[in-house]
Amino acid sequence: MRIALGIAALAMLIGLSGSVYARGGGHSSSHSSYSSHSVPSYSSSHTVHGYTRSNGTHVNSYHATNRNSTRNDNYGTKGNVNPYTGKAGTKPRDGQ
Repeated sequence: MRIALGIAALAMLIGLSGSVYARGGGHSSSHSSYSSHSVPSYSSSHTVHGYTRSNGTHVNSYHATNRNSTRNDNYGTKGNVNPYTGKAGTKPRDGQ
């Protein structure tokens, strides 16, 4: 009985999570985009949500590394590659 109840609960959870993704995650915005490619999840990074600057320019959402005392591990630093875009870093490393 417990196994059947657990399976039913798991099936409901999977069904509900699919409807959240189908709606776009439930956030409200005048601008949205959809990406069909899969991107790995990195615990040392976070998503910066899109916003509008005071001059009216819209900035799309992007991924950034978490703050720390060095820039050597940032996606934009020379020698590093952004795993979300595939672009190589161009900014100088610490001490350069």
